[in-house]
Amino acid sequence: MKIYTRTGDDGTTGLFAGGRVKKTHLRVEAYGTVDELNSVLGLARALKPAAEVNAALETAQNVLFHLGADLATPLDAKAEWVVRVTPEQVAALEADIDRMSAQMPEIRFFVLPGGTPAAAQIHVGRTVCRRAERLTVGLAEEAPLNPQALVYLNRLSDWLFMLARYENHLAGIDETIWRVR
Repeated sequence: MKIYTRTGDDGTTGLFAGGRVKKTHLRVEAYGTVDELNSVLGLARALKPAAEVNAALETAQNVLFHLGADLATPLDAKAEWVVRVTPEQVAALEADIDRMSAQMPEIRFFVLPGGTPAAAQIHVGRTVCRRAERLTVGLAEEAPLNPQALVYLNRLSDWLFMLARYENHLAGIDETIWRVR
């Protein structure tokens, strides 16, 4: 199979269930940003976080492929093979956030992104996740979406924040508190 097809040379791309849209379409922006997030998390993994954090990131990367397919496929498409994000995947993030929170000191202040290289990269992922969420909200204003896609992105950014903190906690690195003055 060739990597290039030339079908996108006119500035359009194909959706999973058929049909073509401009590459600037909000749907493409949303799932493209999810793809970017997946790559950002791949870089975090390459920076050798703790084994537990690495495994969690790998799981998130797999779900992000599901999310990208979900966003790339209109909700009314006749594509039974598309895997959509589920409430169970959201619940898994919530359970993991609660588990990590129970093992770390409570935060009462804003913390500056940083710490280990992997934690800093996870923070970058959190900001890309927020952008993906904003784009998906915009898309939801234009087209029906799986409501779990938005819920998952919202929870994922919280999870990434906690995961970055947890990576630093496991590495014994203190968080830097934002100083107002």
